[in-house]
Amino acid sequence: MSSAVELKKQVVTEIADKLRDSKSTIVVDYRGLTVSQVTELRKQLREAGIDFKVYKNTMTRRAATDAGLEGLNEFLTGPNAIAFGGEDVIAPAKILNEFAKKNEKLEIKAGVIEGNIATVEEVKALAELPSREGLLSMLLSVLQAPIRNLALAAKAVADQKEEQGA
Repeated sequence: MSSAVELKKQVVTEIADKLRDSKSTIVVDYRGLTVSQVTELRKQLREAGIDFKVYKNTMTRRAATDAGLEGLNEFLTGPNAIAFGGEDVIAPAKILNEFAKKNEKLEIKAGVIEGNIATVEEVKALAELPSREGLLSMLLSVLQAPIRNLALAAKAVADQKEEQGA
């Protein structure tokens, strides 16, 4: 009997560590999805380096309390699956949100983004953000704009001087 308790304690510790270590964690209700749909979702998440697991709610509640995320407990009812994101904060939200748009049965319940409890609206807002590469690309174009404008103005002045000299 005590070995079962020890096993449960290990699972609770594992969940708590994942909650602390992941940049973003999303809790979803997967009721009504077919096996093939869940397999496809797991494949998409695995390719992005996201851990997707189903745990008992009682163990997840204990782990959330241990990790200092008691606010997550109110969302841990019914059948839940949890996506633990690694380095990319946006990836789990983006993949799950896109999948939920195509499959109404998947319901995003809540999330934890960099240690803060997030509502469904906040998770969906995060999912709508461009990827890290997209954001860096936008930043680069913003930084290049003044230099580009200066170069165009200098070229226009040079062309004007050339026309006046000819």
